[in-house]
Amino acid sequence: MAGAKEIRTKIKSVKNTQKITRAMEKVAMSKMRRAQERMARARPYAEKIRLVLGHLASANLEYKHTYTVERPVKRVAYLIVSSDRGLAGGLNMNAFRVAVRAIKEWKDQNVDVDVALIGNKSISFFRRIGGTVLGTANQLGDKPQLSQVLGVIKVLTDAYRNGQVDRVFLLSTEFVNTMTQKPTIRQLLPVVPVKEEGLLSHWDYIYEPSSAELMDTVLQRYIESQVYQAVIENAASEQSARMVAMKSASDNAGKIIGALQLTYNKARQASITKELSEIVGGAAAISG
Repeated sequence: MAGAKEIRTKIKSVKNTQKITRAMEKVAMSKMRRAQERMARARPYAEKIRLVLGHLASANLEYKHTYTVERPVKRVAYLIVSSDRGLAGGLNMNAFRVAVRAIKEWKDQNVDVDVALIGNKSISFFRRIGGTVLGTANQLGDKPQLSQVLGVIKVLTDAYRNGQVDRVFLLSTEFVNTMTQKPTIRQLLPVVPVKEEGLLSHWDYIYEPSSAELMDTVLQRYIESQVYQAVIENAASEQSARMVAMKSASDNAGKIIGALQLTYNKARQASITKELSEIVGGAAAISG
C-alpha cells in the first residue's frame, strides 16, 4: 500500500496544479478580451494617421523632414517589444529568434546594431546575450499607456536625429487571431509611407503655421502611434498565448491524472490480490 499512497499524493498534487492552470486560463481569457477591445479602439487612429502621412508624402513638399531622408546605413537600432511576465508559451522566444536572426544579418554586413527594449523578458534576454541597450521600459501592466513608452521613443528619435543610428526598426508580436501570433518587423525610421490604393489622386495642403512644423508633429505622432499599437497588440498576443498555454497545461494535467489513476488502480488491485492469496494460503495451512 506504500506505492498506492505515493500515487494518491501525486494525483492530489497534479489536481491542485490543474486547478491553478484552469484559473489562469480563465483570467487570461478575460484579459485577452479587454486587450482586444483596446487594440480595436486604437487601430482607427493608427490607420488614419498613416493615410494622412501618405497624402503628405505625395504632396511634393519642398521641406524634407529628417525622419524621411534615407542615408547610408552604418548603424541600426531595434525596438523590441516583449511581455513582462512568462507562462505565455513560445510568444517571447519566437520574437527573440527573429530579433537574433535580423541582428546577425546586419552584423554580417558589418553594420552595428543597438537595441531598445520594452518588457521584462526582452530586458532579461539581452542582459544574458549582451549588446548595446539604448533604453528600456517595463512594468506596463495589463493596460499599457503611451506615456509609459514615450521615454524609449524619445531616446530612439534623438539617436536618429543626431546620426547615432541610421535606421530604426520595430519588432513586436502581431495579433492575428486567438491561436496565431506572428513576430513582425517594421521600419520606423526613416519613415516610409505606405502607398494606398485610395491615394490615386493627390493634393497639396494649405499649411498653418508651416509645413516644417506640421511634418514634425505628424511624423512624431505617427511614430508614437506605431509603437503604441505594437505594445497593445503584443499585450493581446500575450494574453491569448497564455490562455492557450494554460489550456494545454490543464489538458496535460488531466492526462497525467488519468495515467496515475490507472496505475493506482493496478497497484490497489495487486495489493488486494496479494492479501487474498495470503488469506487463502493461511486458511489452507490451518485446515491442513
